[in-house]
Amino acid sequence: MTPVILLAAEKRSAEVTDWAARIGWVVGLALFVALVYWLMREGWKWRGTLQGDLPELPTVPESPGAAKLTMSGRYHGSTTAGQWLDRIVAHGLGTRSRAELTLTDAGLDVVRPGASDFFVPVAALRGARLDKGIAGKVLTEGGLLVVTWAHGDKLIDSGFRSDHAAEHTAWVENLNNMINKTETEGAR
Repeated sequence: MTPVILLAAEKRSAEVTDWAARIGWVVGLALFVALVYWLMREGWKWRGTLQGDLPELPTVPESPGAAKLTMSGRYHGSTTAGQWLDRIVAHGLGTRSRAELTLTDAGLDVVRPGASDFFVPVAALRGARLDKGIAGKVLTEGGLLVVTWAHGDKLIDSGFRSDHAAEHTAWVENLNNMINKTETEGAR
């Protein structure tokens, strides 16, 4: 045989001879991943326990009135107002999901398939703004509609992203107009 053929024939991987060590490493890695997942899950449950003082979420009144605005999109979660990394998980507020928002004279109705729906009465609304992020979700500047509302003795920021981002500005204007109108009427 020629030397070139002999060199090509010699290049091959060594056979695995220590199967027990390889299986041990794979099992060890799988156990480590399972432990990390379990710890994350326990942390999530613990956070919910710490936020147990948050009252039950309001439900939609019998006659909320005609819809002023509607929006389809995503609910990205809720945080303590002004602290965009302090996620609220109590009562399902930490669960991301699709969302259908409806703004009426009574308030903001948030319908979430596969998660708990909630309603924010107009008296609880405190403000609306465009922002770039909320716990675990960062977007371009102005890519997120953030609604600030009071629940119990806590101010909450809830983040939404419309399927059509151009709708965000109209939502901010309408929500802030409703809030200003309510505050003006309450001052009389």
